[in-house]
Amino acid sequence: MSNKRKESAMIVSQEYIGADIYSMWIQTEEIASLAVPGQFISMYTKDGSKLLPRPISLCEIDRDRKLIRVVYRVTGEGTGTEQFSELIKGDWIDILGPLGNGFPLDKAEGKKAMLIGGGIGVPPMLELAKQLDTEKVLVMGYRDEQFLADEFSICGNFYVATEDGSAGTKGNVMDAIAANDLSADIIYACGPAPMLRAIKQYAEEKNIVCYVSMEERMACGIGACLACVCKSREIDSHSHVHNKRVCKDGPVFLSTEVEI
Repeated sequence: MSNKRKESAMIVSQEYIGADIYSMWIQTEEIASLAVPGQFISMYTKDGSKLLPRPISLCEIDRDRKLIRVVYRVTGEGTGTEQFSELIKGDWIDILGPLGNGFPLDKAEGKKAMLIGGGIGVPPMLELAKQLDTEKVLVMGYRDEQFLADEFSICGNFYVATEDGSAGTKGNVMDAIAANDLSADIIYACGPAPMLRAIKQYAEEKNIVCYVSMEERMACGIGACLACVCKSREIDSHSHVHNKRVCKDGPVFLSTEVEI
């Protein structure tokens, strides 16, 4: 039985944190108590012409206060994300969640974990970093302007890669790993496909267990429409082909399960 709930939720706060990135805290009835790191919610606009919700990863979960935090990028004028960015404290939004499968925290017990995020794949790594009770190293990649860096810096050994070299290692997350001679027993990663592809190859070469959170365009968000499938090693019981539904079977997968 699914734990997902649809709620009309109130915006507690919203702020611009740089590079078209916004941070929103949302008051929930049940979603915060059910969510785990790596899951996402579907957020609905009030624009009747936009029937499909927008999937947004959970950045933080505050169960005690029934709050969730989403950190998202505005992708253009007239988009759902632009409409979200115009919401202010006291406004209401319809959300559905928690959706998908999160990161398996138990797999890291007694191990050194490396958390890798890139671009808008950075936010979901924050709650994971907070909840993982083990030695961890955090490697986040940015185009230029950093966001959430202060929060990550108190969660573990924190390293940054920027494309323009304005902070940390110039280049990508793999460059930062090499430049700082980083190692781990298990990897958790979220980001664009080229980054995940490189991490998957690195993990296989080093014989490291690796979990990746896939960033695919989604439509329904609940596994019905097959708009977000990725290729898999196993035959999917739903579509009976070598596919996995990112929204339903993921977004987190063992890297050896999927083709990137």
